[in-house]
Parts: sequence; C-alpha cells; structure tokens
Amino acid sequence: MGVFNRTVIGGKPFVLVPEEEFEDMMDTITAREVMARIEAGEETWPAELVYELFETDSRIRTFRTYRKMTVSELADAAGILQPCMAQIETGEKTGSVDELKRIAAVLKVDLDDLVVG
Repeated sequence: MGVFNRTVIGGKPFVLVPEEEFEDMMDTITAREVMARIEAGEETWPAELVYELFETDSRIRTFRTYRKMTVSELADAAGILQPCMAQIETGEKTGSVDELKRIAAVLKVDLDDLVVG
C-alpha cells in the first residue's frame, strides 16, 4: 500500500486514499466477509449451477438434479405424491405455497430460490 495523505475538513480528520487502493481494500473486506460465512457453514454453489438457474425452465428440477435426487425421492421427502411432484416440476401444475416450502426445505434452498420473479 502506498502513502496516504491526511487532511482535516470541518475539524474532522480524514485520510485520502487513491481510488485503486480504496477499491482493493473494499475487495479484501468483502472477501473476508464471504470467507467468514463459508467457514460458518454457508453453502456455496458452483458457477455451472448458477448459470443453469438463469437458463432453466424448472428450478426445482435443477436443484433436485444438483442434490442427486429422483422425482420420487423428492416427492417422498416433501410428502407430495409423485405424479403431483412431476407436474409441479414441469410447470403443468402450480404448487401451493405449503408444497413449495416443503420442496425448498428438502432441497435445502430458500423458497425464493425456486420462484423466478
């Protein structure tokens, strides 16, 4: 890091930092915050999954596949009949809020992660 200039404005001391160095410091702070969340157990997703979520016509299927589950396994774990789960996953049927909450819980994602706004 370089040399910083100090100044006083309105009786308050300030340090002037070159913009590039300020951006580097902010990036370091952000990276430390992210690493702390990961170390605390927050799950991270690979880039391929994130890209697929932008393009998929079924976020439920995308997360189910990522979790290596079959439609039947997801249906059983969420307490939903398999034919109904298949219809929800393909968009033939709109699941109730309760059903979507149960699906999200089984897939270990937020309800918002399943709904495209």
